[in-house]
Amino acid sequence: MVTSTLQVLSGSLTDVTARLLLRSPAEIHPQGAVPTDSALALFEKNLQKYLTSDQVVQVKRAYFFAEQAHYGQVRRSGEPYVTHPLAVAGVLAEMHMDHQSLMAALLHDTIEDTGVTKDDIGAQFGPDVAELVDGVSKLTHIEFDSVELKQAENFQKMALAMARDIRVILVKLADRLHNMRTLGVLNRDKMRRIALETLEIYAPIAMRLGMNNVRMEFEDLGFKALYPMRARRIQAAIQKSRGNRKALVEQIKEQIESLLIKEGLRVEVQGREKHLYSIYSKMRAKRKSFSEIMDIFAFRIIVDSVDACYRTLGAVHSLYKPVPKEFTDYIAIPKANGYQSLHTVLKGMHGVPIEIQIRTHEMEDMANNGIAAHWLYKSNGGSTSASHTRAREWVQGLLEMQQRAGNPLEFIESVKMDLFPDEVYVFTPKGDIMELPRGATAIDAAYAIHTDIGNRCVACRIDRRLSPLSEPLESGQTIEIVTSPSGRPNPDWFNYVVTARARTHIRHFLKDQRREDSVELGHNLLNKALMPYNVRLDGIDNELMSQTLTKFGKADQQSLFVDIALGNLLPNIIASRLAGANAGPVDPADIEAVAIRGTEGFVVTYAKCCCPLPGDPIGGYLSAEKGLVVHRENCANLLEMQDQPERLMTLRWDDEVQGAFPVGMRLEAVNARGLIAVVATRLNAIGMNIDRISTQDKDIQYTYVDIELQVNSRTHLARIMKRLRTVEGVRRVVRTARR
Repeated sequence: MVTSTLQVLSGSLTDVTARLLLRSPAEIHPQGAVPTDSALALFEKNLQKYLTSDQVVQVKRAYFFAEQAHYGQVRRSGEPYVTHPLAVAGVLAEMHMDHQSLMAALLHDTIEDTGVTKDDIGAQFGPDVAELVDGVSKLTHIEFDSVELKQAENFQKMALAMARDIRVILVKLADRLHNMRTLGVLNRDKMRRIALETLEIYAPIAMRLGMNNVRMEFEDLGFKALYPMRARRIQAAIQKSRGNRKALVEQIKEQIESLLIKEGLRVEVQGREKHLYSIYSKMRAKRKSFSEIMDIFAFRIIVDSVDACYRTLGAVHSLYKPVPKEFTDYIAIPKANGYQSLHTVLKGMHGVPIEIQIRTHEMEDMANNGIAAHWLYKSNGGSTSASHTRAREWVQGLLEMQQRAGNPLEFIESVKMDLFPDEVYVFTPKGDIMELPRGATAIDAAYAIHTDIGNRCVACRIDRRLSPLSEPLESGQTIEIVTSPSGRPNPDWFNYVVTARARTHIRHFLKDQRREDSVELGHNLLNKALMPYNVRLDGIDNELMSQTLTKFGKADQQSLFVDIALGNLLPNIIASRLAGANAGPVDPADIEAVAIRGTEGFVVTYAKCCCPLPGDPIGGYLSAEKGLVVHRENCANLLEMQDQPERLMTLRWDDEVQGAFPVGMRLEAVNARGLIAVVATRLNAIGMNIDRISTQDKDIQYTYVDIELQVNSRTHLARIMKRLRTVEGVRRVVRTARR
C-alpha cells in the first residue's frame, strides 16, 4: 500500500521532490536507522570504483527519490520495498554499467507501483532516465509459452523500447535476477511459473546478449526452483568429486603455468567448473552419468593481447596432444553475440581430456557481461565493442521484423527464431507459423498440420523448390507439402522424423496397412500356388479350408494370408493340402506369374542390390518376415536362391504399374567446382527428388558422383540419364544399385 505521504506528493510531486532529495535518511525514517544502510554503503563503494563523484551523487539522488516513493511498501519477505531496486542497481553496478542505467534501475518500479509519473522523473533526472524507466515499466508478465495476444503485444513493446535504448533490457534482466534470488518466499506454483519463464525466456536473452554470468545464474536458480531434489543431488555430487579432483587440477594448472612462464607469457590460469544446469542438461541430452560428464577438466587462460592468445595456444599444444577437430577459433570468427575466445581440447596425463579456453582480459569481461561490458570500455575511451555492435544489429533486426509483421503474434514467432536455438519456426504457404524441434523434416511438418496430410505426403517444396523429405528444416523457410491419394507412409521415414506425433501416426498406419496389404498379397500368392492343381481358392470346400486352418493354427483365412505374404508359411505347402483330391493336370505354360502393381505396400520389398524398375524382367523370393522381395531376373543374389525353389516366385509387372521406385546412378565427370550444383539443378528442373548425392574421387582428373532417386520406369530413367549426359564435363552415366 502507498501511504498518505505519496498521496500528498502526487498532487505536486515535482515541487516536493526537490525538497525531499535534500533530506537525510534519518529524516525520511525518523523512527530509526534506514533498513538498507549497509547495503547502500556497499553500493556506494562499488560506484566509486568506476564512476565520477558527480555521477555517484546523481545515483544517490535517485536512490533517495525511490526510497521516498516506495515509503511504506514492503516485499513479501517483510523487507522495505526499496531493498529490491537497490539490489537491482547493485547487479548492474557489478557489471560497471553507466550511471543512467543505475538510476533507472533504482526508479524502475516507481511509475508502476507508486504515484510517480514519467514527467516527474524526467523533471528530476532528465529525459534519458525517464525513457529508460518508462521502457522497463512496460515489460511485465511476459509469457512466451502462451500465444495470447496480450503477451505478444507486451514483448513487442519491449522490442520497441530496446530499439530506442538497449539498456532497457539490461535493467529488466537485473530486475529478474534479483527476483530469482528471492524466489523462496513465493508459493510453489508461482515459483515454478517464474522459474520456467526465466529458463525459457530470460536466460536465452541473456545468452543472446553475451551476458554469460547472468545466464548461468538464471539457469541454476531456475533449475533449483523447478527441480530442487535433482539440484541438491547434483550439488552434493559436485562437492564430493571436487575433493577427488583437487590434486589433479592443481597439478595440471601448475604444469600449464610453469610452461607459459618459461615462454615469457604473462597469464592467469583458472580452473573452470560447469554450473549445475549445464551438468544436468548434458546428462539428459547425452544420456551420460554424472561421472562421465565430470571426467573433463576445464581451464581458462587469461592473457594480455590477441597475439599472446595464439602464442599460448601453441605452447599448450606442445605440452599435451591436441584432440583432432576439437579446436575452434572464436577470436577470428566471433559468435553471434560477440563472444571471442580460443577453444581447444587436449589429452592430458593418463588420457584425461582437458578443455582449454584462451582469451584476453577484455574478452573475459565481454564473455561474462556481454553487452553490459560495453559501457565500461566506452567510459575508458574504448571504441564500440563487437558485442555491442552485434546486439544493436539484433535489436535493429527485431525492429525491422516488428515493422514487417502483420500482427504481434507473427512478430513474437519471428523473435523466437533468434532466441530459441533448439526450435525452428517455418511458414506454411498461407503464412501461418509452425513451431517444430530442431532437426525436424517436411514429414514432421506434414503430421503437425494434419494426420491425413502426413499419411498422403509424397514430396515437399522448401522455399518453392522441390526438396528431399529427409532434409532438415531451418527457421524462416516456407514449407509446402505435396500429397497424393495413393501416397502412404514409408518405414524409412522413421530414420529422419523427430516428433513424437509423426512417429506415432506412422507406426499406427504401417501396422494397419501392413495387414491389409498382406491379406491381398497372400490371397494372390495362394491362388497362384493352386494353379498347377487346376484349382481356384474360391472353389475350396469350406470343411477342407477349416481343417487346413486348424492344422496351421490360424483363426481365419485372413491370418493365413498374412503369414503367407510375410513368408512365414509357403503357399506351395498350403496349396498342396487344399488341392487334395481336386488336383488336376495343367500345362505349366498356363500358370500366370504374379503381377506387381507397385501399390502392394509394405509386404513387397524392392531389392537394393539390383533396384528393379518397371520394364525390367523380374523374379521374386519369399523371405521370412520380410515378405516378397523383388529382384531383377538376372540379379546374382536371386540366382543364388535357386536351391530353395519353394520360396521362388515368378513375377511380372502389371500393365498399369504405379508408384516411384528407388534406383541409383553413377556419373563419371571431370573434377570441377560446382559440378554437384549443376547436376542437382538439372534434376530439379525436371521435377526429380534426389534422395542422396555423394562424390568419390576416381583420380586427380576425374570424380564419381553417386545419386539415388525415385523414378517411374526404365524409360523414365533413360530420359534422366540422357539429360545428365549433356552436362558439361560428364563423361559417362550408368545405372547402379543404391548404396
